[in-house]
Amino acid sequence: MLSIAAFAMVATFMTLIMTRRLSAMIALILVPVAFGLLAGFGGDLGPMMLAGVKDLAPTGVMLVFAILYFGVMIDAGLFDPLIKAITALVRGDPVRILVGTAALAMIVSLDGDGSTTYMITTAAMIPLYRHMQMDVRKMACVIVMAGMVMNILPWGGPTARVMSALKLDASEAFVPLIPAMIATAAWVLFVAWRMGLQERRRLATLPEEAVDEDASGEEVIAQDAATDLRARRPRLLWFNLALTTAVMAALITAIAPLPVLFMVAFAIAMAVNYPRLDDQRERIATHAANALAVGGMVFAAGVFTGILTGTKMVDAMSATVTGVIPPALGPYMAPITAVLSAPFTYFISNDAFYFGVLPILAETASHYGLSTAEIGRASLVGQQVHLLSPLVPSTYLLVGLAGIEFGELTRIALKWSLGACAVFGAACLATGAFPLAAG
Repeated sequence: MLSIAAFAMVATFMTLIMTRRLSAMIALILVPVAFGLLAGFGGDLGPMMLAGVKDLAPTGVMLVFAILYFGVMIDAGLFDPLIKAITALVRGDPVRILVGTAALAMIVSLDGDGSTTYMITTAAMIPLYRHMQMDVRKMACVIVMAGMVMNILPWGGPTARVMSALKLDASEAFVPLIPAMIATAAWVLFVAWRMGLQERRRLATLPEEAVDEDASGEEVIAQDAATDLRARRPRLLWFNLALTTAVMAALITAIAPLPVLFMVAFAIAMAVNYPRLDDQRERIATHAANALAVGGMVFAAGVFTGILTGTKMVDAMSATVTGVIPPALGPYMAPITAVLSAPFTYFISNDAFYFGVLPILAETASHYGLSTAEIGRASLVGQQVHLLSPLVPSTYLLVGLAGIEFGELTRIALKWSLGACAVFGAACLATGAFPLAAG
């Protein structure tokens, strides 16, 4: 019964946000509370919810101050040179703009942190999308898909969990996946190209004066709806660049917890760029709505995960799925693991899947002659859809920066991300990263 309640809860949540009956934040709170009450956990829900919120509190704090920090950098004009260079390069062509967005996101994603990828790529590209009247949902789609490809890097998170859970090193878990990553990156560029063609056709139907394809970088910046030219600090460009570079280096080397890192960086950026109290208040007010929306979403996700974990619904879902695999399919545990990894890492956290479910799958597969490394690599196929999960805090940052609803991103990106899963899995089979069946 608990497993049925868990699957029904997930299905109800997805239906409500994709049909736009509720916003993601409201659904993340009300749906698990309702199902928790129906399952008979009424008296225990409060502590469960609080535990989930506490677990995500550092992430929420980090995202709030990261939004404020990068908001200050955008206001001060740190990304203006990049915007000008991109504007000159793409020459007002929607195809070039979308392909360039995907390529830029993959390059920035090399640091393994989704939040900074979203902030930097969005800051650089969204003025051009607004100026060209392009669909920012497509921008968000190619950015998140690019992030999914690079999320496989050993320092990105999921692969590190696989190595830890199965006691593998990077040469065993990651290196054989490089060809599949390249193939999936090509798929992302193909998706960007397709969407660019769609935008080119759509913009061609608009009145000629509605689209300024020959705009200069200065015009794009000046006409961006989110730009306040009075807040620009061109004389501090090199200071801001040095500060941001230092923040990125500190992030990669993990010399300080991320929440503390962004809190200090924001305080320094604000004090140097806007020493007047009135200017500081104005900058904070400008970005407060976005920061509050993302922070609130993260804490709401904490309610969802707290109830899902505290009621043991996660364990019930795992037991149900793994229990229905018949012994006759044992030799095919590698592709089965690949298929299961997509819904599992979408509906439950990476930690729950890689530390709770994957060892069970690997142990089962070992009885049929499959190595733990092969099962570990197969389990990473689902990462090509993972970042669309409502349980991933950084994705709320992306939709907040793009000014769209979570359900809108899901509707436009889910089919392409499932395609990326298929490409990644097929490439893994073709290159021997894991076998179709035990030999």
